[in-house]
Amino acid sequence: MSSNVEKEPGPLGDSPAQAPSTPTEPEKRKREYKDFGHEEEKATHANVDMSTIELKAEDLYDKEKVDLETIVIDDVFTLLQCSAEGLTQAESERRLELFGPNKLEQESQNAFLQFLSFMWNPLSWVMEGAALVAIALSNGEGRAPDWQDFVGIVLLLFINSAIGFYEERNAGNAVAALMDSLAPKAKVKRDGSWSEIESAGLVPGDMVAFKIGDIVPADCRLTEAINVSIDQAALTGESLPSSKKDGDQCFSGSTCKQGEAEGVVISTGANTFFGRAASLVGQDDDTTGHLQKILAQIGTFCLVSIGIFVLAEIFVLYAGFRYSYRRGLDNILVLLIGGIPIAMPTVLSVTLAVGAQQLAKHKAIVTRITAIEELAGVTILCSDKTGTLTTNKLTIDRNTIRTYGPFTPDDVILLAAYASRTENQDAIDASVVSAIGDPSRARAGIKLLDFKPFNPVDKRTEITYREESSGKLKRVTKGMTGIIIELCTRNKTNEVEDKLEADVEEFASRGLRALAVAYEEVDGDDFEAEGNGFELIGLLAIFDPPRDDTKQTIDDAIALGVKVKMVTGDQLAIAKETGRRLGLGDHMYPAKVLKDGPVPGGKHASLDEMIMDADGFADQFIDTETGVFPEHKYEIVKRLQGLGHLCAMTGDGANDAPALSRANVGIAVEGATDAARGAADIVLTEPGLSTIVHAIRGSRQIFQRMRNYAIYACAVTIRIVVCFAILAFAYKFDFPPFMVLLIAVLNDGTIMTLSVDRVLPSMTPDSWDLTEIFAFAVAYGLYLTASTVALVCVIIETTFFQDKFGVSLTNAPGTSVDHNDAQLHMIVYLQVAIISQALIFVTRAHGFFFMERPSVALFCAFCIAQLIASIIAAYGNWGFTNIQAISGGWIGIVWVWNIVWFMPLDWIKFAMKATIIKSLRARHERQIVAEATSGVPITRTQSRAASIHASLYSNRVSFIKRAARKVGFGGKVSMKPEELQRFSSIQAQRAGATLARNPSRTA
Repeated sequence: MSSNVEKEPGPLGDSPAQAPSTPTEPEKRKREYKDFGHEEEKATHANVDMSTIELKAEDLYDKEKVDLETIVIDDVFTLLQCSAEGLTQAESERRLELFGPNKLEQESQNAFLQFLSFMWNPLSWVMEGAALVAIALSNGEGRAPDWQDFVGIVLLLFINSAIGFYEERNAGNAVAALMDSLAPKAKVKRDGSWSEIESAGLVPGDMVAFKIGDIVPADCRLTEAINVSIDQAALTGESLPSSKKDGDQCFSGSTCKQGEAEGVVISTGANTFFGRAASLVGQDDDTTGHLQKILAQIGTFCLVSIGIFVLAEIFVLYAGFRYSYRRGLDNILVLLIGGIPIAMPTVLSVTLAVGAQQLAKHKAIVTRITAIEELAGVTILCSDKTGTLTTNKLTIDRNTIRTYGPFTPDDVILLAAYASRTENQDAIDASVVSAIGDPSRARAGIKLLDFKPFNPVDKRTEITYREESSGKLKRVTKGMTGIIIELCTRNKTNEVEDKLEADVEEFASRGLRALAVAYEEVDGDDFEAEGNGFELIGLLAIFDPPRDDTKQTIDDAIALGVKVKMVTGDQLAIAKETGRRLGLGDHMYPAKVLKDGPVPGGKHASLDEMIMDADGFADQFIDTETGVFPEHKYEIVKRLQGLGHLCAMTGDGANDAPALSRANVGIAVEGATDAARGAADIVLTEPGLSTIVHAIRGSRQIFQRMRNYAIYACAVTIRIVVCFAILAFAYKFDFPPFMVLLIAVLNDGTIMTLSVDRVLPSMTPDSWDLTEIFAFAVAYGLYLTASTVALVCVIIETTFFQDKFGVSLTNAPGTSVDHNDAQLHMIVYLQVAIISQALIFVTRAHGFFFMERPSVALFCAFCIAQLIASIIAAYGNWGFTNIQAISGGWIGIVWVWNIVWFMPLDWIKFAMKATIIKSLRARHERQIVAEATSGVPITRTQSRAASIHASLYSNRVSFIKRAARKVGFGGKVSMKPEELQRFSSIQAQRAGATLARNPSRTA
């Protein structure tokens, strides 16, 4: 292979000496680790009186007193009143009382009160009022209270509440997920000896130890670090693990990827860096969700409709007809019981809950069921990059390998694999070894003689080996470009250096990390001897590649009308390269624009305009103050919502948790931290984003079911209140309230099956156009009213049915029909029950009702309900209410009557679409164009709208997230890399101040 090529010696001037007998030459000693100790800037001390421990926050930012980047560990020990020997058991118990356990607190709610909360909304209030009317206000005139109606109403309320309560109790606890994100066990030094305890028992001042694979149990400052590398991607979004040395800080919830360390705990529980991030989770949970606001508006429509006709009945029946108190009250109860869609919150909750089970089959677990409805209307998907769009696994880009000299790209990768660990690998070694395909090739054909692993000082690895085929000793090193090129002495020409510099700049502009590889041969058999000089042989490009299905998923999302924006804490160049590879575009902006705004005179007149135009946001440079932090992601989501968009946010780390909580739909991808899962509304359990497309399509199907029910519920409200008010006004018709209650029960039982109905998802984001819904409802409601009024008119005013079909009522032949004939009540009951339920087959179909087959469950439920209604009509001789069984002839007449009136309903739907609905949509489009031209934001219904009325319909799972608000300081989190050490000092000072106020009892 090309690695056997003999190398020509470079110019003598390139190397002070060529002979291996001069090991003290500085150029040759650079590759020896022992000559390079951990040379650091001299540490400083806090320039304050440490005995008083009154260090203040403002002092920490005054470098005349404290240089926070170099403050020595001894000062931390002094502040925390501890030592490297750890705390005593007694002292740790005392501090546990002072600081609390190392976990996030949660608040539980009384289950009984939670159950009753489902009866606390305006729709339920009206039904509860109707129950009170039936039991308390119906006394008098020698009649007992209306126990039947009272019991029926209460049972209806309890059934609906029980269903909602059951679904909520299965929703899961977000705070519990946050609490579980802390490491369950910790190795701690107590009374001078090491032991393993529950991490919840850690306190500031404890000495802890962790090694490769462990989760850091609490925020700590390292007192001893041996080749430590920490993965902080869950906190900062960084692709690469961060190397740590003595004095550095490690954060709770991060993972040790390499080495082992000891440290002193400076902060626990809610006071940790992670705990502060958790404080942003649920920050807006006292406001109202999107579905709750829609429910409020639909509820208002129903309540206003009922209120108008209740007032009309009060004036007409009492003032005009001089009804007795109890008779008028019964008529009002009919409107209250029949008009209120009491089951609406429960039907929608069951629809969402069943939909959540369906989404679970696609590996999407829903933790907040109302998020399904919001996902159907999402117009913008903000996605984290690391671990979401990409694999969060470093990879060698084989297409961009640069070679220098007589080596092929495959040779360069193989030699780089030689210079990599095959066990206990860091991220870079793992990427290099995996690039050769078969990891065993990294040691095949060679005999390992010496290996020097990567360390933060030399920033390179090195292997000396014997090639078994030739018996020659060879040495390969890989590492940072600047370090490797300085080692090279053979064929190091200006031309090579210029080419290398250009290649590195090209990689940097594309967001690729460069890894240089050099090679030399060693004469003789002494593997410790100097070689004949390193020669630069290649440059590898390392990047975090997109997931295999991410590009297709993004294309699918765009086809569904959802725009995707990348929001990452990685470098701007990396974000642009990822965007190009995924087809997202490269209009990426540094996060600092969120604070500074667009450049004056630029193409963007406002920050909102820039956010809408952007394909994503990222850090401008590495290790600067311009990174994307939790509050930036939070602000992006908030502004997009302010522009009228429903926004979804995907993420996998604790740094994503605040934005996940703020978004209309927070989506935690597979492998996400429990912090992200706890803040998210939907948790994916399968790699990649393809599940999101399934979830969007599924949510749009669920949305269609809810929309169909909303039209149906509003139409039935209009149908009941208008129909029975007209009958009361025209014929002084007193329909029994109990029969309306029976209609409501049968309707609700049937409509529950809508949750599994067959529907087609829309190809554009769904939205609640309530004007359309109410227009359809009024049209359907008035038509059904006409069907009932016409039937009553024919029966009362004519003898058509009696003459043609030989049927009769309780009145004597030849006499006029009693307007409140008990059998007439039963006829009206059957007619209303049948055609009202049949309406759902019209509202669920876009075309003719028979062109879209309903689910088996819905059709069977309808048939069973109508069978029950017909049996009641045939045998319902109930003395407690004014009804009497009717003959089979009347039942047949009612069925035929309803079928005749049902057929034109589709034509009413088509007529509405061609006229009123078309006009409403055209007007809406004109408004959008006008607002876009004038620069006025689109005023689309927004989630988290602060409406007291809407909040009364709020899903009661909000109590779970309200508990999370009690966690942490409540302030925003700054995740600037250069501020991490400052933050550690602040934590130490706060813990020290607490201890100063509560000195050790043994002192």
